[in-house]
Amino acid sequence: MNNYSKILLRFSAVFALLGAVIGSHMAGAGGPEFQTVHAHILVVGWLSLFAFAVYYKIFTPANKTLAALHVYSAIIGTIGLTSGMWLYYVRPFNFGDTFTTIFFIVGGTILLISFVFFLLLTFMKTEED
Repeated sequence: MNNYSKILLRFSAVFALLGAVIGSHMAGAGGPEFQTVHAHILVVGWLSLFAFAVYYKIFTPANKTLAALHVYSAIIGTIGLTSGMWLYYVRPFNFGDTFTTIFFIVGGTILLISFVFFLLLTFMKTEED
């Protein structure tokens, strides 16, 4: 489980840097296009993944399958949600509305499922209990 902590910590660091770079860009350019994406990258990508990393550092969940599902769905969902938001709000490419909307929704749904997995893990007995 310590490996999960390290994986989540590294992904949270990537999102922290990405969020800081986007924030710096917005401050310099004065444009609000990235506000929603920037906020979600920092809250979901940096803070949530960091909190999950701390959880796995402190606790060893008894259900290892659910823990694996949680970790990988959190990472995939965070990448999917934030990149989907970027495609949807910023529209850097000429993708159709249907594609960008579905990409955004699928990423967000995977992330939502990861939060359900986390909720279940926190109410289950851990090896430290």
